[in-house]
Amino acid sequence: MPYIAPKDRQKLDPLIDELAEKIVAEAKGYEYDGAFAGLLNYTCTRLALKIIKLQFGKVRYWLLAIVCGTFKNVADEFYRRMGVPYEDKQIAKSGDVDLFKEFTKDIERL
Repeated sequence: MPYIAPKDRQKLDPLIDELAEKIVAEAKGYEYDGAFAGLLNYTCTRLALKIIKLQFGKVRYWLLAIVCGTFKNVADEFYRRMGVPYEDKQIAKSGDVDLFKEFTKDIERL
């Protein structure tokens, strides 16, 4: 999780909030709920590229590795914090896939 200093959050959060509002407003112009995903993808990609350009001027392998790792960490943490609790609620509501229980028992016996 990106735990940054409160002073940095105070500077960035208003800009992020404004950008989020613009993305949502733009997405509402499309005919489907998932339209925001492409806009979010574009925004994150361009932001990463702009930071690389402004801070380093050119692409290097280690920059690609750091940015890809950062995006992977964002995805993993987002899923851990948002996806897992959601999935757990849905399992409790609708039931789990029966074979998971069978495999879980097998794993516990190891």
